[in-house]
Amino acid sequence: MSDTLVLSDAPRALDTRAALSIRVGTLLCVFLPFVGFVVAAVHLWGWGFNGLYLGLLCGMYIATGLGVTLGYHRLFTHRAFETFPAIKVLFSVLGAMSVEGPLVRWVATHRKHHQHSDEAQDPHSPHCYGGGFWGVVRGCWFAHCGWMFKPEIEGLDRYVGDLHRDKLTCRVSGLFALWVVLGLAIPTAIGGLVTGTWVGAALGFLWGGPARIFLVHHATFSINSICHLWGEKTFDCNDESRNNLVFGIFGLGEGWHNNHHAFPSSARHGLTWWQFDITYIAIRLLSFVGLAWRVQVPSKDTIANKRTFDPSATG
Repeated sequence: MSDTLVLSDAPRALDTRAALSIRVGTLLCVFLPFVGFVVAAVHLWGWGFNGLYLGLLCGMYIATGLGVTLGYHRLFTHRAFETFPAIKVLFSVLGAMSVEGPLVRWVATHRKHHQHSDEAQDPHSPHCYGGGFWGVVRGCWFAHCGWMFKPEIEGLDRYVGDLHRDKLTCRVSGLFALWVVLGLAIPTAIGGLVTGTWVGAALGFLWGGPARIFLVHHATFSINSICHLWGEKTFDCNDESRNNLVFGIFGLGEGWHNNHHAFPSSARHGLTWWQFDITYIAIRLLSFVGLAWRVQVPSKDTIANKRTFDPSATG
C-alpha cells in the first residue's frame, strides 16, 4: 500500500483498535532499541565488543543518520539541492533504515512543523504544557517522542503533493518495512561473515541494529526537544529554535537548529567555520564529484541582514 493511501484514508479509517495498534507500534519502535542498547552496553564490559562492532555501530549510525539529515530532511523536505534519482533512492532507503517512519509521512510532518513552529498546530513543540519545572519536563517529553503516541495527524496530504506526484519516491517510501529489515540484516551479515560465527552475527545485529537505532533516534528526537529549549538564538525566527553545540555534532549538523529555521532551504546549517556540519560536508562532496547541484546556501550579506537577534542570548 502506498503512503498516499495511508495518509489520505487514515483519518477516516482509524478506529479504536487501529489507534491502539499505532500506539503499541510506536512504543515498540521507541523502547525496543533502548533495550537493545542496554544489552549491548552490558557486553561492552566483557568480550562482546571490539573494533569490528565499533565500526558497525559508527558506520551504520553515520549512514542511516545521513539518510535522515541529508535525505529525508535537506533533500526531500526542503529541496536544498538537486541530485540524480539513484542518489535520491539511496538516501531515502538509508533514511528508512533509521526506523523513523516512511519518507512521505516524515516529510509531511516536518513541513507542518515549519509552518506552525512552536504554535498550537506544531506536531511536536515542547512549548505546549505551560511554564514551571513540570511544564518543561512534560513539554520536553512530548517533543522528544511523546507526540508519536498521539493519533494520526490530520491534513498531512496537503504538505506533500510534490512527493505524491513522484511515483519512484512513493514506491520507495511504501517499502519502508523492507528497508528496516535490510538495515538490520546488513550489520548481522557483516558480523557473521567477518567472524565466521553465529555469535559474531548476533553481536553485529546488536551493535549495528538496536544499539545504533537507539542512538540515531534520540539524536534526531533531541532536535525537536532540546533544540527548541536550550541553546543559542542567533536569529529571530518567531519561534524557540536554538543552536546547540552537542547536537550540532551528534546530530550530524542538525543541531544548528536556529540557523536552519532562519534559512530552511539552506543545505548548510552550520553557518560559521566552527559550527561543524557533517551533512553539509557530505553534500559538498556529492557536488564536487558531480552528483549534486543547485546547492542552496545563503550569502554572507543575507546572513548578516537577518542576524537581528542578540547572539549572546541563550536558553
